[in-house]
Amino acid sequence: MSEDRLKEYQEALNRARELKIADIEKLWIEYDKQSDILYINFGTEEPDESIMIGDDVVVGIKDDKIVGITIFEFSKRAGL
Repeated sequence: MSEDRLKEYQEALNRARELKIADIEKLWIEYDKQSDILYINFGTEEPDESIMIGDDVVVGIKDDKIVGITIFEFSKRAGL
């Protein structure tokens, strides 16, 4: 991974750490086995913005709150 790409990921991760979860009580998790994608959602709102915080991990943001996390190639990352 290039140094510039690593810096971008670090900046995005730092930003995501400062955000709060939208609504933990409305948590739902879905795994798409065919596409190998894990969706973690906090409520039903669609994100206004998405940031990649690492290889294959995207955080959805709305009103400065995390509304979802998407993990691509989940089985590989989870060691399944």
